[in-house]
Amino acid sequence: MNAILSAAAPWLGARLRQTARTCLSLFKIMIPVIVAVKLLQELHLIEAISRPFGPVMALVGLPAVFSLAWVSAMFNSMYSGLIVFAQLALHEPVTAAQATVLATMMLVAHNLLVESAVARASGPRATVQLVLRVGCALLLGALLNQLYLLTGWLQEPAQILFAASTPPPDLLSWAIGELKNLGLIALIILLLILTMGLFEAVGLTARLNRLLAPALRLCGIGPEAAPITVIGMTLGLAYGGGLIIDQARSGKLDKRDVVFGLTLMGLCHSIIEDTMLMVLAGGHLSGILWGRLVFSMAATALLVRCSSLLPESVFDRIFWHGPAPASRRETPAEAGQET
Repeated sequence: MNAILSAAAPWLGARLRQTARTCLSLFKIMIPVIVAVKLLQELHLIEAISRPFGPVMALVGLPAVFSLAWVSAMFNSMYSGLIVFAQLALHEPVTAAQATVLATMMLVAHNLLVESAVARASGPRATVQLVLRVGCALLLGALLNQLYLLTGWLQEPAQILFAASTPPPDLLSWAIGELKNLGLIALIILLLILTMGLFEAVGLTARLNRLLAPALRLCGIGPEAAPITVIGMTLGLAYGGGLIIDQARSGKLDKRDVVFGLTLMGLCHSIIEDTMLMVLAGGHLSGILWGRLVFSMAATALLVRCSSLLPESVFDRIFWHGPAPASRRETPAEAGQET
């Protein structure tokens, strides 16, 4: 037993340090967001700010006020969006279907400024990646909303872990409640990191990678980019994007594979960790996992098929901003021979 504990101590210590770093970076963003939302609520400005988003949110069957949660997730992180959603849900009834639609939209389009920078560093145009993610989030949300309305599925009240049963009576109670929520989030992050570590230790992540690789080839993503794309889908865009940046700059990946791999990773990444997180927001697996996964692959396959009709110069103008990967560039000798 002592030997097992001694062997596990470094592994556990590394996960605790990772949790501390993650919480510190997240809370620097989340705490100002929490205070800002509370201030808007106290000044009765929530409705006024969210009113312009009413037509957009109506497309996905959500009240306009929930646009604040999605916008918060798009500009910050899903944790920020989750906190805002939980606070708004105190005053606005929400069904399981609505929670699933919003959670799925946040999964598809979140942390866009940071993640678009990762995409741009690999060569694709960040603006196109932004448009694809926001547009696909709205389209998927609309499709899920229609599915749930037509079938009458998930119309019961959503079970949101972070939501309180009654609004706090005063600022002190509100502050104590928010501190408890932040502590709960820290605990959840620790559990997610431990779970991901265990999945990797027992080989579950590797098995999932092997399962997804053939499907990616059917989407039109080349064999060189498929393994990296799977890593991004299972572990996160930071991991897959970092690998793609390295491979693209070294010339080992064709630029179309870079664009399509990053597009698929952008639409559907961290499918283990993020899915578990959104279950806590009341999301159902039909949307946050299966709907997102199938839709992302179908959307990427459609993009591959449509873009294959474009001449290379037109493809570059639309999708690519950087120089061609090294393997596609002319050498000085080749350029001299042509002249």
